[in-house]
Amino acid sequence: MTRRGLLLFAAMSLVWGIPYLLIRVAVAEVSPPVLVFARTALATAILLPFALLRVDLRAVLRHWRWVVAFAVLEIVVPWVLLATAEQRISSSLTGLLIAGVPLVGAAIGTVVGGVDRVGSRQLLGLGIGFLGVAAIAGGDFEADSAVALVQVGIVVVCYAAAPFILSHRLGGVSSLGVMALALAFAALLYTPVGVAGWPAAPPSQAAIVSIVILALVCTAAAFLLFAALIREIGPVRSMVITYVNPAVAAVLGVVVLAETLTPAMLAGFALAIAGSTLATRRPETPEAEAAAIEVTEGGQR
Repeated sequence: MTRRGLLLFAAMSLVWGIPYLLIRVAVAEVSPPVLVFARTALATAILLPFALLRVDLRAVLRHWRWVVAFAVLEIVVPWVLLATAEQRISSSLTGLLIAGVPLVGAAIGTVVGGVDRVGSRQLLGLGIGFLGVAAIAGGDFEADSAVALVQVGIVVVCYAAAPFILSHRLGGVSSLGVMALALAFAALLYTPVGVAGWPAAPPSQAAIVSIVILALVCTAAAFLLFAALIREIGPVRSMVITYVNPAVAAVLGVVVLAETLTPAMLAGFALAIAGSTLATRRPETPEAEAAAIEVTEGGQR
């Protein structure tokens, strides 16, 4: 990757590794729908004023159907299904299933073709990274609901498809405008259930801080970084951050929550990094290499 791509990848790996810990703190006091409402509403309050000042939103609204489609696939559907499913299956199993996002993305990239097509080296990297996530998860793969497994499967497909909308349908549109409007749309949808379900007793300071960080860092800032990452390295390679996110979450669990660091987790870290390195290398074929260079140069402009 370019230096810019590497920095964006590292930033996203960290920023989307943090929510595992923060969500655990927040949902102890507020319901998942309320958390989603607060997260999207606060992020909208930050991004939308900047978008109104810096972007001609009329140009973004010309693509409103694809903005709505992105919001549905990236926020509206997966956040509800994931929160519901995690009540019935273990966090380890959830993390392992979510790690299937790059594999589904690779399949979509094969259909789309061009620079999004994945070569044999990238497929090997995806497989190694998936094994790394399995080692980090630690084998606690309990599930007592087939419905929950289906729900996470839908989440995986949504997360794999959404970046392609940004890349192929909203590539020439302002990222700030797209993210602000997508979050605003999601916040409006969640407003009734969020207001109705707001707890009578004020949440603790820890829960409030967790919600604020989730909204400002892990949503508002992260969405802009993610859009920039997709434009820099493409949708398929950008999904590989789902291999590094569990490693970041595991480290935070050890440091903040005093969880146990096992040899399997250490091996998993190494596999996840090795797999990510292979999976994010440029395509092998000259045609794909030329296309990748063209995309990178376009992103740098």
